[in-house]
Amino acid sequence: MDTTLIVILVIAALVVLGIAAYVMKQRQERQVDERREEAQGHRQEAQATARRAEQARLEAEEQAERARREKAAADDLARRADEVDPDVEAPDDDVRGSPRG
Repeated sequence: MDTTLIVILVIAALVVLGIAAYVMKQRQERQVDERREEAQGHRQEAQATARRAEQARLEAEEQAERARREKAAADDLARRADEVDPDVEAPDDDVRGSPRG
């Protein structure tokens, strides 16, 4: 083989390898970008889920507070009923809630 032909073949091989390396690098960059976009989507979904969870927690706390207030009101009404009911002994008696008679 002629030296010139060998040099041309080596240069061609190097060019082909260079092009292949460039194409592979571009492909890797596209894949990295796709993974970044996917990760961003997951982050946005996680933030939305966290906001919904926080809202549900706040609503649950509000409901629990309403339940405590209603329970206190019910206890107050029961106490008033005991005070008014002639069949219930006064709180200073030994036996509370037993009928008189």
